[in-house]
Amino acid sequence: MEEGQGEKGFEGLASYQHGLRLFEAVYRLAARLPAHERYNLADQLRRAALSVLLNVAEGYGRYHYLDKLRFFYIARGSLCETLSGFIAARQAGYIEDEQLAWARNIEAETEKSLNGYIGFLRKQQQGGAEYGHKLLREDGPEYHVSLLAGSEPPEHVNPDP
Repeated sequence: MEEGQGEKGFEGLASYQHGLRLFEAVYRLAARLPAHERYNLADQLRRAALSVLLNVAEGYGRYHYLDKLRFFYIARGSLCETLSGFIAARQAGYIEDEQLAWARNIEAETEKSLNGYIGFLRKQQQGGAEYGHKLLREDGPEYHVSLLAGSEPPEHVNPDP
């Protein structure tokens, strides 16, 4: 069975499973950091580790392969950011060398599985035949500004669309 093709969807991806292990370790570390790191290193670590999981899930849920790849690349960047947070924690004396080595190992396993799945997606090119090989973009929302009677628009707003 191809990676990610099981009954569990994105939860069955090796990259998601490894990312979960890293996520759990990040939350344990963040809880142990000093109070002055609560809104700095702890917060950044939690957001980076969560971003790995969320982007793997979102990428899995997209149809076109280039759209999928975009989210897996973001997940890979967040993975590196997470490792950098562990490196910073070691540099600041919050964790030991063994803990950093463990984080490096899980990061490497996660990155390897992400790269493998990215390679699989590139070969498969799902949606390429139907929609071409250019990145799909959704139209952004159109915003309209309504002014109160008698008020002047800011200089940078054209009141006549």
